[in-house]
Amino acid sequence: MLLTSSPDRASAAKTSTQYDCDVAIAGGGIVGVTLARALQASGLRVGIVEAQVPDAAIARDRSYAVSVLSSRILDGLGVWKTVFPRVGAFSRIHLSDADAPGAVEFELRDLGTDYLGFAGPHGALLSALQAAVADADSITWFCPATVADAAIDAQGATLTLNAPDENNRREVRARLLVAADGARSRVRASAGVRTRGWKYGQSCITTTFAHAAPANDTAFERFWPTGPMGVLPLPGNRCQVVWTNPHARAQELQATDANTFTTALERYTGGLLGRIELLSDRLVFPVQLLQSDRYVQPRLALVGDAAHCCHPVGGQGLNLGIRDAVAIAEVLTAAHHRGEDIGSLRVLQRYDRWRRWENVAILGLTDMLNRTFSNEWLPAVAVRRSGLWAMRRVPPVRRFSLSLMTGLLGRQPEVAHVTARA
Repeated sequence: MLLTSSPDRASAAKTSTQYDCDVAIAGGGIVGVTLARALQASGLRVGIVEAQVPDAAIARDRSYAVSVLSSRILDGLGVWKTVFPRVGAFSRIHLSDADAPGAVEFELRDLGTDYLGFAGPHGALLSALQAAVADADSITWFCPATVADAAIDAQGATLTLNAPDENNRREVRARLLVAADGARSRVRASAGVRTRGWKYGQSCITTTFAHAAPANDTAFERFWPTGPMGVLPLPGNRCQVVWTNPHARAQELQATDANTFTTALERYTGGLLGRIELLSDRLVFPVQLLQSDRYVQPRLALVGDAAHCCHPVGGQGLNLGIRDAVAIAEVLTAAHHRGEDIGSLRVLQRYDRWRRWENVAILGLTDMLNRTFSNEWLPAVAVRRSGLWAMRRVPPVRRFSLSLMTGLLGRQPEVAHVTARA
């Protein structure tokens, strides 16, 4: 097990088997490290427990929609200047009901920003965040290690860590435990926090491809009766597709030969990107909606997928997690500076009130979009066509829809309004 202030370099193991900190973060993915970076100047000591070594953690072949608000948050955290050269930036968003006429085209003038969004590779985002906290004296990594047990009492949380070297087994004691360990959160389960939600009977197939279109500045959301298809532009005339289908159809698309798949992909993208060439393996993952019954209890808080999961339509998932991370960091920093107990329910409920209902609204929106567009029931067709018409023709509806998609509605964290720091 690596015990160090940096995820990239080893240090001699400390003689003590217990490490004390203020905030222990279970999960060193994008959301967990965003939280650590946001707490870096707070005066709080942070411990990060991550199961994968750094190189393995950043190697995931996946890209995410990064909203305008998330880009501002990452800029305020001092990492966007490193990430930006490696992302795809888009200045148009194309929404369509399959191949029906009346597609919606959002443009820069609709929002008044430099871009409407970005597509960020997993490795670019996580490696930049790792580098930003690498030399922080206030942040200690336990990596590779997993949380074998989390005991929470009135004073704090005690984490028993499993590591490849059982002789290096140790405990982490914290005033607050934050679960950032994903949709199957072991910390959430061990704390007895229940979840509500449902599975959609759908899976997403995702892959990266090159295309022949002369421009690569448009993000596409094409709604088909079988499920939505999102296409995000990446650098170098490449795109990532996240294509929702019923489980069996997704498995068929994964197993079919490359020529058959690209022919289907060219058809479902409406020929808007011309000839397509696959560049990566096709991966399939099931889709679900999940909302935790509570985000906080004394000495525990949930962030990101540990707290909620939504349908990938609209690319909201990671962006919600990033906002969770900086919101709880802002709450904890303010409470610490006022001398409050950061693990108390009174403090943690401020985070819950900030994030829970905004997340519920986004989860409800993605659920409604998927259900409304993923069928051919005539009343639903009429409703969605009317909605697209309003987005095309009614300026307030157009601005509201775009502001919602880009994260610019609702309460924004202070870090989104500061200039980048080193």
